[in-house]
Amino acid sequence: MATEDDIRQEMLVTIPHLRAFAISLSGSVEKADDLVQGALLRGLENLDKFLPGSNMQAWLLTILRNLFHTQYRKRKREVEDPDGVMAGKLAVMPEQGSHLDFKDMQSALAKISLEQREALLLVAAEGVSYEEAAQICDTNVGTIKSRVNRARTRLAELLKVGGGEDLGPDRLVKAALFLQSP
Repeated sequence: MATEDDIRQEMLVTIPHLRAFAISLSGSVEKADDLVQGALLRGLENLDKFLPGSNMQAWLLTILRNLFHTQYRKRKREVEDPDGVMAGKLAVMPEQGSHLDFKDMQSALAKISLEQREALLLVAAEGVSYEEAAQICDTNVGTIKSRVNRARTRLAELLKVGGGEDLGPDRLVKAALFLQSP
């Protein structure tokens, strides 16, 4: 019966064979050493899965090969960018801006009259027609249209929105995105 020390000694004997195989796979001594180390670590972690009496070298070579292919697949999806040029061209809208805009909108909505807020939310947020909103609010269609118009105007004042150019990303974000464009 082989002891755990015997099995570990058997692992050490395979290192030159593992290293030669890793060099032939990777083409680099540094990468080969990393592969051998990774294979040995996985072998030690899974020592309970090794069948005593079977071929330790074959088992570790299989682990090394699988590790190499896993790393190869990962590298295929990665883009070499040592100078950071590709990363520098990436631009993403900041997420916190929309959250702050939403908080501002909630605050502004709380400052308009209940009737105007109700009409605006029914028509603009819920997509209810003016006629349906008039029925829901038990009032005339003209009154609903007036409330929605006044609510929009008051919200624009409260949010300091002048025109369409004020909607969306602010000038600083637009400038940053413009600079990042190819």
